[in-house]
Parts: sequence; structure tokens; C-alpha cells
Amino acid sequence: MSHSLTDGSIDLGLFRTFLAVHRSGSFTSAARLLGLSQPAVTGQMRALERQLDRQLFERLPRGIASTPVADALAAEVAGPLDALAAVAARGRPAVAHEPVHLGGPAEWISLRVLPALAPLVARGVRLRVTTGLADDLLDRLRAGSVDLVFSSIRPRGRSVVATPVMDEEFVLVAAPAWAERIGPFDAEQPGALRDVPLLTYAEDLPIARRYWRHVFGARLTARAAVVVQDLRGLLSATAAGAGITVLPTYLCGTELASGALVRLLDPADPPINTGYLAERAGARGSAQLAEVRDQVLRAARDW
Repeated sequence: MSHSLTDGSIDLGLFRTFLAVHRSGSFTSAARLLGLSQPAVTGQMRALERQLDRQLFERLPRGIASTPVADALAAEVAGPLDALAAVAARGRPAVAHEPVHLGGPAEWISLRVLPALAPLVARGVRLRVTTGLADDLLDRLRAGSVDLVFSSIRPRGRSVVATPVMDEEFVLVAAPAWAERIGPFDAEQPGALRDVPLLTYAEDLPIARRYWRHVFGARLTARAAVVVQDLRGLLSATAAGAGITVLPTYLCGTELASGALVRLLDPADPPINTGYLAERAGARGSAQLAEVRDQVLRAARDW
């Protein structure tokens, strides 16, 4: 472009709202993060588009898509606005430094991330952790309310940089009593599990469905007997004899070693899922954030 998109006098508040929308990919998410109503955010973006005489977002049946003009504008204003936010944060009298805000699955955060970061906490690094689903947390990352996200899906778009840190291997497990009742079977016999209670993470059986497709080459049509949105709950219920479930090996390795759980199948090509450490592209983080990122990447070599 022959001139800056930000030539002229425009309220900085419009640019802050624009950046929140661009990073979150949603008027609704930006409104929630900014403490505004969704109509207010929509109105501000229409006002900014009128002042710039450019279209910034395409309205789609489900959500919005940034135009190339919006991508160029975000690249131009993100640095200055993030720098202003950092100055404002330094002006707050309450604490010596801001906490590092992390997001990710509760199990991964609890069993991998927090133990790895314990030495930093002992030295004074402050952490704030939000657990939840990857898509929601990545929206918060883009909008700037979370610094780092541990994601089980690879983030899309140029606003987020993702580094692979962990491969999860999934295993089909049951308590010994259920394993004995089911008896020997192989990947050609998924019907052997038809009448066994299935414990899953969600009603649509996301982890189990993937296991069935990958190992059995079949579509899973069962209904869940138990739904718990915490894999540790599935682990404890399965070990207590409730039924069968699919878990990552890092979570149930101790139970498999002790015999509290039994691996029902040992396929040559087990399902694998890659986990990522995601951060905003080009964001200028604090020294504490850099420490946290580096510590996680070092620890991840053993994950």
C-alpha cells in the first residue's frame, strides 16, 4: 500500500476493539473480552470501516473472516497498541510484575505443565491458569487475555505461532475384571465391546471415536455410559470397574504398570495426537513469560 492505513485521526479505542476482533476472530468473543456488548463492537467496527473507507471483515453465515486490509492493519497497529498496554500495566501500583496467563486441558496442565514450572514459581514467577477447550482458549489467546495455550489441535491463521511439544499415544483400557469378561479379541473384532459400558470425555465421543476409526477402521455408534470432561475422572471410574475408555498413556501409565488398568489392545500403529504450545505471533512478552516458555520447551523434551 502506498500510505499507512492509520493516516488521519481515529479514536484509539476503535483500534483496540479492532485488534480484539481480529485476534479472536469473532465479534462476540471480542465483546466478552473487552466487557462490551456485541452490538457495541459491531457498531465500532462499522464506524472504523467508514472512516478508513475499507472493508475489514467479511460477514459469514457462521462468524467473520478478516480481509487482507484487516490483516495489514493488524500488523500495523498491534505493536504500538501492545506497547501501550505494557506501559499501562507497568503503571499499575499493585504488583512487581504481572502473572503469566496459561490455558490448556486440565489434565495436561496438571500433570505436565505445572510440575515443570514449579521451580519458576518458587523463584517468584506468578501464574494464572485457565482450563477448557482448545478453540475457546485459542480465541482468548488471539484476543490477548491469555499468554500461552497448550492445545491438542494445531492453531490456524497467521496470528498464532504453534510449537509441537508432545505426542499423546491413546490406549483402550479397562479394569482387570472387565478385561477378563471381554476376553481376548483383536482389531478385526470391535463387536466384542458392543455391550461394555463406554466412558467418554463428551457426548459425541471424540477420543473414542477417533480410536475406533484408526484401530478398528469402523465408525463408533455406541452411546456413552458416563461422560466426564476431565480425563482423570475417566481414569478413576474405569479403574474402579465402570467400563472401558480411551486415555493417553501419559495419564494412565502408572495404573497400567501396577495392573490397576489393562490395555485391551496393543496395535502396531496406535492413535497419536500432537500437542502444541501456542502464542501470539510477534507479541512482546515479559521476562517472566519468556522464562515460562523456555522452561516448558526444555521440559517437553522428556514428554
